[in-house]
Amino acid sequence: MLATASAAAFPATQAGAAQQAPTNSKVAELRAQGSGALESGDNQAAEEAFRRALSFAPNSIEILNNLAISLVKQGKVADAIPFYRRALAVKPGDATTTRNLALAYFKLQKYGSAVPLFEALSRRDPSDFQAADLAGLSLFGLDRYGEAANYLERANRLQPSDLPTLYMLGQAYLRGANYKGVTDVFGRIMAIDPNSAEAHVMMGTAYDKTFQVQKALEEYQAAERANPDFPSVHSGLGLLYWKGDQVDQAEAEFREELKRFPADAVSNCLLGQIALRRDDPAAALTLFQAAIAANPNYKEALFGAGKAEIKLGEPAKALGPLRKAIQIDPDYAEAHYQLGTALAKLGRTVEAEKERGISLAIQTKQQADYTKKLTTKSASSPE
Repeated sequence: MLATASAAAFPATQAGAAQQAPTNSKVAELRAQGSGALESGDNQAAEEAFRRALSFAPNSIEILNNLAISLVKQGKVADAIPFYRRALAVKPGDATTTRNLALAYFKLQKYGSAVPLFEALSRRDPSDFQAADLAGLSLFGLDRYGEAANYLERANRLQPSDLPTLYMLGQAYLRGANYKGVTDVFGRIMAIDPNSAEAHVMMGTAYDKTFQVQKALEEYQAAERANPDFPSVHSGLGLLYWKGDQVDQAEAEFREELKRFPADAVSNCLLGQIALRRDDPAAALTLFQAAIAANPNYKEALFGAGKAEIKLGEPAKALGPLRKAIQIDPDYAEAHYQLGTALAKLGRTVEAEKERGISLAIQTKQQADYTKKLTTKSASSPE
């Protein structure tokens, strides 16, 4: 989308009018060059033209937006953000710039910055499907599942037959443990296309959560037949195979997922686990780092990265990811144990014993809780 706002005109004195005319002419010439380059796909030439135009007209919202767009089209999304922000400073609340900036933040997975912008667009125009949909997806990315569902419901009302939105709405309800909502969304998906990948993946996820592994596997296999390019079809299958200790089948599915979605965090993390199992910590570390890049709070990937660093003889490098994993989940017994291992290798014996003691205490408590749960269940069962 090209910005269409024009630069504000300022009154010129008679003495300055003669100097301003050539400047305006140069700006118009460079702006035309940049626009032509954008249309032809020469985004680097567009960037150069708009940068030169900006030196003559630093407050032109059109030039600022189009310079940022040329950067985005070259994959330089982070570099575009300051120009979008400058454009908003020139014209606060401008809808085009707000959308462009929100989309840039979304592409960078900076969901916290994207949410208020998409919300502002949605408030301004309640019929704006994209704003409601991406507000919901951004909130989902922040693990704010209830709020995400509210926006995705709005988006669904605007485009009731949009299956990707319905699928993510169902996932938001699922993550938020709103099973009534999941059932309702599943019914809506079935009414549109009962054989869609969305329907089968949602049902497969539900079966998996209720430990009906074979039924979950069958649903994911049906999803793969319906649409082998649907996100999470192969990683979902791989995860089910992994849980069943069918490592070769799991690996094949994770690699299929990465062919389509190279940044998929689950596939990278589980392939890292497989590499560790095969005693290849260097390959494992690369895979865990890819998973962390996609999801910085993925505790299993952080744990795996720490474990791989220890195996590579770099215990000092293991401390950071292991401590972050524990920060995310203080009851992560295995992470405490590996942190103790890393500290021991660094000669920090007292700290190492403390972490191993924490690990043992967590495991003891978890075992006691599990035993109590089984005893309670047995006592409440009819004879």
